[in-house]
Amino acid sequence: MLSSAAAAVVLTTSSGRAPLLHLPRTPRSTSAARIAAASDSRARAGGAPLLLGSAVPRRRGWALVCRDSSLPGPQGVEPVAEEEENRKKTEAVAAAAAARIASSGGGSGGGGGGSIGDWTTSVLIFGIWAGLMYYVLQLAPNQTPYRDTYFLQKLCNLKGDDGFRMNDVLVSLWYVMGLWPLVYSMLLLPTGRSSKSKIPVWPFLILSCIGGAYALIPYFVLWKPPPPPIDEEEIGQWPLKFLESKLTAGVTFAVGLGLIVYAAKAGGEDWQEFIRYFRESKFIHATCLDFCLLSAFSPFWVYNDLTARRWKNGSWLLPVALIPFVGPTLYLLLRPSLSSLLAATGPSDDKTQ
Repeated sequence: MLSSAAAAVVLTTSSGRAPLLHLPRTPRSTSAARIAAASDSRARAGGAPLLLGSAVPRRRGWALVCRDSSLPGPQGVEPVAEEEENRKKTEAVAAAAAARIASSGGGSGGGGGGSIGDWTTSVLIFGIWAGLMYYVLQLAPNQTPYRDTYFLQKLCNLKGDDGFRMNDVLVSLWYVMGLWPLVYSMLLLPTGRSSKSKIPVWPFLILSCIGGAYALIPYFVLWKPPPPPIDEEEIGQWPLKFLESKLTAGVTFAVGLGLIVYAAKAGGEDWQEFIRYFRESKFIHATCLDFCLLSAFSPFWVYNDLTARRWKNGSWLLPVALIPFVGPTLYLLLRPSLSSLLAATGPSDDKTQ
């Protein structure tokens, strides 16, 4: 007992005087070391590595402000060179698209032939025309063929005065239909001609004197703008000189307006009789449909002619052109002549050259 107590006193005295020894301490493992050790242990165990690529993740903070430029930047931020390259690519795609539109599009009044939209429109118009022809020839009412022949003879003045009074509405419709080919000739010559198609317009205009819209619709399908160029010598020749005349347009407008007023002033009995004719007669039924078709297509050709003449102040006439016959003929009366258009554009072209 005494010896053990003496040993304890000696040990305590010596430890208070002598410096303590620095024992080796196990270093604290860093996150990188822990990750590497975990990966090594998983690899030895036959498992998959914990992280793919670099085992030491980069810490974001103040030290990354002056990072190496070769490292990829934050998501959503592109270098200046890459931004410039992307902008050039976008401009190139836009220019190519504009070139395709310009090459497929025509001049005034619509696109040229060749695009899918143009072919679809042409097929649609042709299908409507084929359906109308089938309806007129096969399905239209035809209860009075003998009376139709008699009406045609009376309207063409092939019958003398036999005491029968013709319906006033029918007489007005007949003479207005005789003016429609002249109106379409003034609209289609020269701005309705086609420079991309070898099919002339004048045969269809001549046939329209007999067939009306049924003869013009095939040309509408085959038409491909823009119109060919025109010079002063062609304007001064027939038939353009006659069709461009304000006298021709004024007489057409006045006569057509008078015929429409004459039909509007007809009594109720005449209108009831005309409706009965429409339900029974193929001739009157087809004539009424022809009038509706010509009235429906005329605003488009008014717009085409207005655009070709570059008459910006005449846009207010487009809604007026929806009025059957009166609207298109009023436009023909007020539109600028081609000679004035050439006089206005001639000096500027010379300066440009």
